[in-house]
Amino acid sequence: MRIEQQPAWVLHLRPWRESSALVELFTRDHGRVGAVVRGIRGPRQQALRAALQPLVPVHVDYLARGEMARLIQAEAMGLGLPLRGDALMAAFYVNELVLRLAPRGDPATPLFLRYGVVLSELAEGQPLAWVLRRFERDLLAELGVGLDWSMDARGMPLDAAARYRVDPEDGPVRDAGHRSGSVSGAALLSLAGEHCPPLEQLRELRPALRALLVAQLGGRPLKSWDMLGRLQRPKIAAPGADSQTGEG
Repeated sequence: MRIEQQPAWVLHLRPWRESSALVELFTRDHGRVGAVVRGIRGPRQQALRAALQPLVPVHVDYLARGEMARLIQAEAMGLGLPLRGDALMAAFYVNELVLRLAPRGDPATPLFLRYGVVLSELAEGQPLAWVLRRFERDLLAELGVGLDWSMDARGMPLDAAARYRVDPEDGPVRDAGHRSGSVSGAALLSLAGEHCPPLEQLRELRPALRALLVAQLGGRPLKSWDMLGRLQRPKIAAPGADSQTGEG
């Protein structure tokens, strides 16, 4: 089956054999698609090579057959987003999340649209840590393993003053002992209510969401986590303060 003029993003491109490449696409109507690009390193394929760059929106034509499609054409739909420094590294982290967790051939139009939004938020300089936590939350929801961030594992409303540990299967479980790794109810409620929390609560959300992602990754951590651990601390806008720092 031939697919034409399909909106897509390039997640990954790597050389294959003498003159070809393997590309992972994230398409609007067909989800993640792996494809072979033949002759991409030839002198007449400069425009194709330029189009197949991560973080650049494209329209693609390809032949869908078996596990790997054959890419016929790709056309860049404008310039790439102006991502620099920490925002660029965060965008590659988002790429790796989709590459590892979005199943091939599974239509995921809401996630495709959300992916474009998160790249725009990073390009606009929005608070990096808050942008990533919300995308992680939404990615898990689209994969069918998201949580209700306003309720605990027993179906009771979260207590903003309490502490919880986040179980990948059951959700927030109250932690009366306030053990290391627990997260405040207020931080979880901020994720449910779409409002950026104060710095300390924002930091608590990072390990909570990472635990859920680890459960989906089959024991294989993301390469980007090491990279993000080395990020300089960007400015984080938070209620009650002009700016605060946080971690991606």
